Amino acid sequence: MNIININNLSLKIGKNIILTNINVSFENGKIHGLIGRNGSGKTMLMKCICGFIKPTEGTVFVADKQIGKDCDFPESVGIIIETPGFIPYYSGFKNLKLLADLKRKIGRERIKKVMEQVGLDPELKRHVKKYSLGMRQRLSLAQAIMEDPDLLILDEPMNGLDKDGVGDMRKYLLNLKEHGKTIIIASHSAEDIEILCDTVCEMDKGVLTKVKGWDK
Repeated sequence: MNIININNLSLKIGKNIILTNINVSFENGKIHGLIGRNGSGKTMLMKCICGFIKPTEGTVFVADKQIGKDCDFPESVGIIIETPGFIPYYSGFKNLKLLADLKRKIGRERIKKVMEQVGLDPELKRHVKKYSLGMRQRLSLAQAIMEDPDLLILDEPMNGLDKDGVGDMRKYLLNLKEHGKTIIIASHSAEDIEILCDTVCEMDKGVLTKVKGWDK
């Protein structure tokens, strides 16, 4: 079963062609990789899936709902795209608590558990502005997964992590897949893609090509 279906999707901003006639479906319960140089269109495609940008042409369906028509945003998705807007003078826990209070789906204990799972101390009072890049990335992942979404959209989630952190992140993402989650990940690391991904698409100048793991 496909959780995402993208049909004839193109995106043009001003005179710039960003995405060209993309047709791809992503199967539920797998990790799908996006590779390509900076500016190839990976992040823009992710933003279209999340409803942050409306395509010029074509459709995006997530869980059988058309984004921009049936709903503005997917209902059960966790996202890391670019730098999350954490409040710099609050702790990591307080930032996540404020976000969780918007939907009131989870409480303090769930937030603490997720922070511990990604290698952060929920009792740490240090302000986020004093976090290392790796700690910020772990906090971003905690924010993405804390409400137990069915789908994760992760743009360069390993950025800023040391070797041990990368290993921990890989194990965690593979564990999420074992529990039925679907993950789309963009990474510059060929090793990350090889270890994690069931399917891989390459993007170049807004054109998508399937390169690994697809049924012929």
